[in-house]
Amino acid sequence: MATAMDLKAPVNGKPAADGKQSADGAPQLTRKDFQSDQEVRWCPGCGDYSILAQVQKVMPELHIPREKIVFVSGIGCSSRFPYYMNTYGFHTIHGRAPAIATGIKMSRPDLQVWVVTGDGDGLSIGGNHFIHMLRRNVDLKVLLFNNRIYGLTKGQYSPTSELGKKAKSTPYGSIDAPFNPIHLALGAGATFVARSIDVEPVHLQYVLHRMAEHKGSAFVEIFQNCNVFNDGAFFNITEKPVKDEMQLRIEHGKPLIFGKAKNKGIRLVGFKPEVVTIGQNGITEKELLVWDEKADSSLSYLLGELNPPEYPAPIGVFRAVARPVHHELDEAQHAAVKASRGEGDLEKVLHAGDTWVVN
Repeated sequence: MATAMDLKAPVNGKPAADGKQSADGAPQLTRKDFQSDQEVRWCPGCGDYSILAQVQKVMPELHIPREKIVFVSGIGCSSRFPYYMNTYGFHTIHGRAPAIATGIKMSRPDLQVWVVTGDGDGLSIGGNHFIHMLRRNVDLKVLLFNNRIYGLTKGQYSPTSELGKKAKSTPYGSIDAPFNPIHLALGAGATFVARSIDVEPVHLQYVLHRMAEHKGSAFVEIFQNCNVFNDGAFFNITEKPVKDEMQLRIEHGKPLIFGKAKNKGIRLVGFKPEVVTIGQNGITEKELLVWDEKADSSLSYLLGELNPPEYPAPIGVFRAVARPVHHELDEAQHAAVKASRGEGDLEKVLHAGDTWVVN
């Protein structure tokens, strides 16, 4: 059963938590204004704390009143998120957050609607809702916490767990090939696809800003550590000794460069990415692939295949393109039908065509 969260939104013209107001009398919100009075309850050291903190930092910078923001979640550790945001919110049922969120956006297009899900909730039982929400280009902001494990149900392998993963439900190792969330989102037609990491707060804030500004289906995969049931799942790209060599930060219009000395890069040899060192064998920066987030999605798909140890893991915006959004298409269709056929009469429709009377 869906539970509506209490709303503690400011009244326009009243001071926010810090007492400040903008020139037009609207409250200048702070992170504190987006913190609910609920105790945050995740395991100590969980990456969810960092994600929550970055979202709460970004929210006031969007200059959207709290009563115009909704967070919707399904089931799982990540799905406790709406309790901790001082906005409207729904904690719904397993895998159905995209369906509930779509209904909210269709009925109230003036609201900014966020979906918070996990690799189990979103890609297993909720997979069908997930892909069709992206396909329709519903104007939702989707955060997928990927820790490659079922955390809330105590450590079963998930749709993103690596091949051979030993977990409570796969004691001899998983025989299932994992989903690649980036590939899945691109294949479903999402108009904004990105990736970030729980322990890269500045980068995560940048990606959150970008997705908040996007009009259409915006999807962000967040690598997130579950220190209880899958500790170290991403240590091969997040730990200080390796992060410079194992993270590839992609930026629109810039060449794909990485490494502590910023002397490594990615170039294409035919259709295969190749790691090269600038300055060796006459290789220059001009030979590197310059990232274009608006290019054909096949290039984004190719970049999404890069994985350690052969390649660094790309983080940033894979795709950002414009396409008509679902609720606007729906509104236009309704207006066109009304213009050509009038307001309509339900009673007339019910009695149109062949009818039967049962005595």
